[in-house]
Amino acid sequence: MMDLISKIRSRLGLKLFISYLFIIFTGILVLGISAEFVIPSAFKNHMSAMMADNGMMGGMMSQMDTDLYTNFRAAMAEALFRAGLSAFVIAVGVSIFISRRVVSPVQAMTLISQQIADGHYDQRVDIPESLQDADELGQLAISFNQMAEKLSQTENMRRQLIGDVSHELRTPLTAIKGSMEGLIDGVLPPTPETFQNIYQEADRLQRLVADLQELSKVESGAISLKLESLDIAKLIQSVTQRLQPQFDEKGITLALEIPSLLPRVLVDEDRMAQVLINLLGNALQYTPENGRVTLAVRQIGADLQISIQDSGVGIPAEHLPHLFTRFYRVDKSRSRAGGGSGIGLTIAKHLVEVYGGHIWVESEGERKGSTFRFTLPIAN
Repeated sequence: MMDLISKIRSRLGLKLFISYLFIIFTGILVLGISAEFVIPSAFKNHMSAMMADNGMMGGMMSQMDTDLYTNFRAAMAEALFRAGLSAFVIAVGVSIFISRRVVSPVQAMTLISQQIADGHYDQRVDIPESLQDADELGQLAISFNQMAEKLSQTENMRRQLIGDVSHELRTPLTAIKGSMEGLIDGVLPPTPETFQNIYQEADRLQRLVADLQELSKVESGAISLKLESLDIAKLIQSVTQRLQPQFDEKGITLALEIPSLLPRVLVDEDRMAQVLINLLGNALQYTPENGRVTLAVRQIGADLQISIQDSGVGIPAEHLPHLFTRFYRVDKSRSRAGGGSGIGLTIAKHLVEVYGGHIWVESEGERKGSTFRFTLPIAN
């Protein structure tokens, strides 16, 4: 008995079948009770009225009443039996049909979820056309496939991140190891220039690790923000004053187009300064000497739009959608020694989105410059 109960609890098809039988038996029980308690009194009332109308035929009608009621009850019982038997057969057929439509996709999702848990992220549920967008079960199967697709993309990104980080760490480590071996073997002279090169590679390695830690905090939402109503014009002037010597050293003009009486924004001052430094540093890196970088601010509806336009090398159209991906490089041969860690734009994107803003890049092509724009909601 316990085995039967356990089997019923673990099988959705049996549960559906038993539920159909329960509904049928309940209906038959209600009909039987009605036939036993309601029909006799109603039948007697109708027959009494007929006898009163027929007067002298009352005795004969009384005998007919008894015989008629007996036959009526027998016919009623036979009708209930046939109806119950027919309902039972129909319930079996409907249960099998519904169970296959309901249980089969659920069993498929159970099997595929186990395969995904084992690392086979390419598995998907085969959704029949009859179930697509038809009911909750079809929507569940579609949502399951979407979840599997996102898991697959996440796994691919994880593998790519491991490969990218390994590559980025290998380059400075190889340079440091090579220099140290040269010093040990006496191939490289122990001059200040040699030690300076080793120091620069170690410093680059340290900056990369720090940027990776920062990116990890930003992506996981573990960063602490000190939100305050901020005058964005003052923050821009502060950041540009810090970076102005680097622009002057390279001979690049840094122009500001900031209207007066701008509304304030609700941001973390240090984090927003980090976004501006990343974007301005990117423009500085890829703008040639005697170029120009323009930082402009304007209000668009309930947002402030900040744009940083440069006259630099430009970006081909096919690279624009991927520019905020970590470690992505437009020029695959470009050395990382001449730039940052390759995740500054990724960090900027996440920080802007934390405040409910949006960031994007525009470029007409190579050697035509580029423009990075992002929006910030105006503080109420």
